[in-house]
Amino acid sequence: MASKEQRVRLLGSFRSPFVHRVQLALKLKGIEYEYIEEDLKNKSPLLLKANPVHKKIPVLIHGDKPVCESVVILEYIEETWPENPILPKDPYDRAQARFWAKFIDEKVLLACWTAYSTQGVQQAKALEEFQESLKTLERGLKGKFFGGENIGFLDIVANFLSLWMGVLGEAANIEHYDAEKTPLIHSWIQQMSSNEVVKESLPSRDKLLANFKVRREALLAPPTSS
Repeated sequence: MASKEQRVRLLGSFRSPFVHRVQLALKLKGIEYEYIEEDLKNKSPLLLKANPVHKKIPVLIHGDKPVCESVVILEYIEETWPENPILPKDPYDRAQARFWAKFIDEKVLLACWTAYSTQGVQQAKALEEFQESLKTLERGLKGKFFGGENIGFLDIVANFLSLWMGVLGEAANIEHYDAEKTPLIHSWIQQMSSNEVVKESLPSRDKLLANFKVRREALLAPPTSS
């Protein structure tokens, strides 16, 4: 058992792809940790203390030191436990990985979420933007994975595509992308989906789908008059 100073805890929610990033990185590196599921409608004192600025998950607590924001946490994990590296050694390659990670969060993931959470013209526009962002993202693929022959930092950041994309699409009754237009991304999704470590770190698809169906109904419900 890890000492109190070295204990690793992760505050999260099963439905969050950002939490999954951290879980996958910890599993790939073989780091033991305690997972604490948060009720986001009734946030715990521990979460509010650990992330007083944004009050959001994920939060990694290493000993008594909290680290927030999924990409920041991934880099902290890499620097703290350098074994089984997820970031490339070359500074330029690291910079490129960070560039594409920012692109994923600001373009790919945002368009995917907008297509799920809207309808009509806005949804159609988001679907077009999502497909175009996937075409652009293909430029970052260097082999079987974004990290080459092994799962790395960028694969972890992008892995919402292997489960959440399909779940959000089914919840909204839409097809997010055309596999024929982005064959490299499609092949990558198959590789990630079949990886045993990835599969072990994913939440139940049925549970996730039920949650996002309810959430979409709430997002699209007309505002109630006071």
